Amino acid sequence: MLVTKKAPEFTATAVMPNNTINENFSLYENFGENGTVLFFYPLDFTFVCPTEIIAFNHRLDEFKKRGVNVIGVSIDSHFSHLAWKNTEVNNGGIGQVQYPLVADLTKSIARDFDVLIEEAGVALRGSFLIDKDGTVRHAVINDLPLGRNIDEMLRMVDTMLFTNEHGEVCAAGWEAGDEGMEASTDGVAKYLAKHENEL
Repeated sequence: MLVTKKAPEFTATAVMPNNTINENFSLYENFGENGTVLFFYPLDFTFVCPTEIIAFNHRLDEFKKRGVNVIGVSIDSHFSHLAWKNTEVNNGGIGQVQYPLVADLTKSIARDFDVLIEEAGVALRGSFLIDKDGTVRHAVINDLPLGRNIDEMLRMVDTMLFTNEHGEVCAAGWEAGDEGMEASTDGVAKYLAKHENEL
């Protein structure tokens, strides 16, 4: 379990947004100002994966507004990543997504993040929210058939930024603009007295 621990560093080959190949792509050298969302998907040219990759791309400006970079990883080669990017969406491709796609051919990155299905040789749908200091603050791992919710990851980014800025904690279902809670017995009592029926 990586939450509260430092995200494992890696250096690998990646296809960059402009389709150039970076053979020495480093996780920590590609952080946003406020952190990074690193997500794993099983394979290029599959079925659930393009919906997630495109959904991340559609919300990329929202992540960037928050100072958070997005990075995708699978066990495919950079040649496969590039071919998939160059396949039109209406033909099952992902189009010109504007965040890096990392090639984890050795499967070492997936293994280090504990999302590798060894017998299948592919990664589960693992998503990791990494704070600017490298601490993993949130992680969710889906089985292969279950597509993830990208809007929920944006919400978690907002909660991380709020707690970092204000030192308060966020209640169930908290969204940007909502009141935080002081992490104390008195704080929770006051919060519940005011918000119990909203939970």
